[in-house]
Amino acid sequence: MIINRLPRLTLRTRLTLVYGALFLAAGLTLLGVTYLLFNQQLAQSFAERYGGPRDGQREMVLINANGHVFTGPEAIQWLQRQEEELRTAAATSLLTQGAVALTVVGAVAAGLGWVVAGRVLAPLRRVTDTARRIAVTTVADHGLHARIALRGPEDEVKELADAFDTMVERLDHSFDGQRRFVANASHELRTPLTLNRALVELAMHRRAASSDVQQLGESLLEINARHEQLISGLLLLARAEHEIADRSPVDMADVVSHVIAQTARQAEHAKITVHEAAGPAPTSGDALLLERLVHNLVENGIRHNTGDGTGWVRVVSRTAPDGRVEVEVSNTGPAVPPYDIPELFKPFRRLGADRLVTAKSAGLGLSIVRSVARAHGGDVTARPRGGGGLVMTAVLPRAKE
Repeated sequence: MIINRLPRLTLRTRLTLVYGALFLAAGLTLLGVTYLLFNQQLAQSFAERYGGPRDGQREMVLINANGHVFTGPEAIQWLQRQEEELRTAAATSLLTQGAVALTVVGAVAAGLGWVVAGRVLAPLRRVTDTARRIAVTTVADHGLHARIALRGPEDEVKELADAFDTMVERLDHSFDGQRRFVANASHELRTPLTLNRALVELAMHRRAASSDVQQLGESLLEINARHEQLISGLLLLARAEHEIADRSPVDMADVVSHVIAQTARQAEHAKITVHEAAGPAPTSGDALLLERLVHNLVENGIRHNTGDGTGWVRVVSRTAPDGRVEVEVSNTGPAVPPYDIPELFKPFRRLGADRLVTAKSAGLGLSIVRSVARAHGGDVTARPRGGGGLVMTAVLPRAKE
């Protein structure tokens, strides 16, 4: 059974309908009261003019315009007919002309109601537009910097706008503080990690170092490398969430070719075949961040693959019909449920046993990809590939001329 959904009425339309309905009800009430009063006044006028009861006991003589003489009960009947005809004609005229006048004035009232409702709801529309602009703008584009700044009398609408501005301002300060903390903490942690690596390497390369010390040093260097990777990822993530002010032309086809050459040894070690289909894809932005975006996508496809020597990764760059740039990375691998895909783009989130915290992964790769894409005005999506693995597509805006 197909149910047709009625079109959604806006608040302005509903208010206009309410105004019109109230005016129509008031007009009909006024017309009805006028009719009753007119009818009563007409009867009273007849009674005052001709006076007394009309029971036929009073002798009456009436002469009409044609000279015909009416006496007694016949005069009373003729008078009653004249009264009824006059009442009917007056009521018909009153109701007809009143309905026409009510229709015209009702249409004018509805139009005025539409204008008044628009003026009353204008501040609310401004609140809605600001909220929608913040919702669709990325953090990197400073969406939380937008304010309503409504001016006018201190009424309920202005209180709502001021409360909304206060909430957004607190959120903006909170996000800025969080990004500054991540960046500062990552910078401060780099120094002790560098010192640790130097001390471990010094101990490992001593002539008196035993094999146990060297083995322990290798383990410590591996852990230290993972920590450095984590800190670098946090720094990159904090940087990617800021606006890209200095943009330069970048062809994603060149970036794809460069990244595939960089990851060739890793793919060979994992026994993964990488297929390249780099078509022209001109965009603009930070070349290093865009390289990191492609590198993380390719590295993710290599790392989370079949591992049996039959796996592959396919990297495609192209320009969509609407002018936007797309980089698509598909790979073989274990099946990923569609409802688990959103978790992949959250920091430190991994799915399955092969996505646990290990020395080879910091859990920030795909969250960095999404942050870089959104910092450039784009986005990244993922979907399961038939037969296992994923198809990830990063969409970037067209090159600015």
